[in-house]
Amino acid sequence: MRVRSDAHLPKYMSDGAAGMDLAASLDSPVTIAPRARALVGSGVAIALPRGYEAQVRPRSGLALKHGVTVLNSPGTVDEDYRGEIKVLLVNHGEEPFVVKPGERIAQLVIAPVSRVTFELTESLDETVRGAGGYGHTGQ
Repeated sequence: MRVRSDAHLPKYMSDGAAGMDLAASLDSPVTIAPRARALVGSGVAIALPRGYEAQVRPRSGLALKHGVTVLNSPGTVDEDYRGEIKVLLVNHGEEPFVVKPGERIAQLVIAPVSRVTFELTESLDETVRGAGGYGHTGQ
């Protein structure tokens, strides 16, 4: 892991937490207007083992209290990426949101990745659901 001098290391906030909190690494606060977005650096770069990814996910507290979430959730950090992890935040709230240096802005979940090889075919096996798409199961 490589970090900027002002960065906070990702940290699990409880023994049972699945994700580590990522904090904003900023020289000064950044204001996100309602319905606007901002790319916020974490100051952290990582080297993942082969077969793993890091998922950048929203923090539920920011979403609930301010309407601020991760726009491309979950964002994916590939195993071969070596740059700074940045978080694409969007403000769905009605008030401007100020991101302060060191503020926890997202969660980072490390997960295994399955790789597959597709095979072309003329038909697929039948299932009860078939081609039923969005809303098809009535849920």
